[in-house]
Amino acid sequence: MYKIKTFNKIAEEGLSLLGKNIEVQDSKDYDGIILRSFNLKEEPISKECKVIARAGAGYNNVPVEECTKNGVVVMNTPGANANAVKELVLCAFLMAARNIIKGTKWVQSLEKNEDVTNIIEKEKSNFKGNELAGKKVGVIGLGAIGVLVANALDSLGMEVYGYDPYLSVEHAWSINKNINRSYDIEKIFEKCDFVTIHVPLMESTKDTVNKEILDKAKYNIKIFNLARGGLVNDDDILEAVNSGKVSCYVTDFPNEKLLGNENIICIPHLGASTPESETKCAVMAARQVREYLENGNIINSVNFPNCDLGAIESKARICIIHKNIPNMVGQFTALLASNDVNIANMINKSKGENAYTMIDTDTDVSEYIEETLNNVEGIVSVRVLHND
Repeated sequence: MYKIKTFNKIAEEGLSLLGKNIEVQDSKDYDGIILRSFNLKEEPISKECKVIARAGAGYNNVPVEECTKNGVVVMNTPGANANAVKELVLCAFLMAARNIIKGTKWVQSLEKNEDVTNIIEKEKSNFKGNELAGKKVGVIGLGAIGVLVANALDSLGMEVYGYDPYLSVEHAWSINKNINRSYDIEKIFEKCDFVTIHVPLMESTKDTVNKEILDKAKYNIKIFNLARGGLVNDDDILEAVNSGKVSCYVTDFPNEKLLGNENIICIPHLGASTPESETKCAVMAARQVREYLENGNIINSVNFPNCDLGAIESKARICIIHKNIPNMVGQFTALLASNDVNIANMINKSKGENAYTMIDTDTDVSEYIEETLNNVEGIVSVRVLHND
């Protein structure tokens, strides 16, 4: 029986898919974690933990480097919340283009006035906005969310320019034919009336929007960040907003620096905050955790290679996390051969400095073989799954 700990409320639709061999317990010793936004970096992780599933796309709240060192597979659920974020992005575009926030705040200020209707008719031109159709928009990042956003904006009649130097074949197939692909992020800012960002936060993407790129941006540009806070430099965007270069900045990641500015719309991190999105993320996370614990298959990992041999049909399956160095697989197969263990199937994949090998065997695997494998230099962890 495997034990799972949850640090957030996880939708029951997901937890119910864990199956009879996995149960949720509030225990100090557990085999896996499913969480949402809880900051796991401030929480000691059980030495028995084998897998952590983040029910969402971002994983900044998980100590990935520490997990990798200890052989803990970290997974996320890309695409599960994509529709929820897409819809909020569309809402943000309409709010910014039509001055809806300023207009509604002003109307509320007329609460004690007895001639509201006439005043509104007289003053409404102060909140005149623009239509989206025909305007140029740049979409930075064409992953699961970016593609949906680009296609939706295209359907609204906007002239869409997509930028993603790492565009996958899968997402490329999903992009509408009207989307213009750009190979220069600076040109996106130079010619577009709107720019929306949809890339993960990494060292290479931190401060993607900074003073240098804002200085080259089109005057009166509107910028949207519903991806991650660190993608936009707060000081630089504030300077651009205050100078009038950026007419509106919409962010789903507000902080004390950004509050109180009438040209900055702060949304309280609502991107994936829908029951539908939370359920989809929980379902995906639970299925991935079960696959890893019961079959050793890695799906949507952020620190180890994805690897799938399907359900266990042989007598046993050896799952080995190890360093990506020469002759590792050779040592595994030599050990099995010397102990008369025949290999029925095998897969080996790598991701950067780390690798994962799965070996199905026709006979059971002894404790001696498991212990010997654990002593091989470069091994991080060994797990033997028996098909009883």
